[in-house]
Amino acid sequence: MTQQFTRDELVARLVRAGELEVSGEDPVETATYFDTEKFRFHGPDGSEADFDGLNDYFAAIRAAFDDRSIRRGIVVAEGDHMACQTWIEGTFVREFTQSPAGPVRPNGERVVFDLINIFRFDDQGRLIEEWVRTDNRGLLRQLGAEGR
Repeated sequence: MTQQFTRDELVARLVRAGELEVSGEDPVETATYFDTEKFRFHGPDGSEADFDGLNDYFAAIRAAFDDRSIRRGIVVAEGDHMACQTWIEGTFVREFTQSPAGPVRPNGERVVFDLINIFRFDDQGRLIEEWVRTDNRGLLRQLGAEGR
């Protein structure tokens, strides 16, 4: 597989895809950053999803959290893989239906999803696979659902 994008171009595509998922502003553009047929998400605790499942998860985040933002930290790239730190933040104001403990009622607090992601791109610069690791216990504590 010959990658037609530079590392910086892939980072820019990754950043833009994350911004679009968090904001929900343009689903058509969002889809251009993914191989929507082959994409696979591998999450904490063995959770698995396809592109539609990823979109459903982000729709739940957009529904539950106001003032959302996403930041990327250290990025390491090798071949068609990229690993990075990611922080998604928002104010928890409506029920979050896709927490690790199921639906959780809002507490009005600022919540930070602190993630480590590994992404795989195809030769067209589209995301084809993602692995995520996070501290679910810490997230549940922020959500006010610790011990569930």
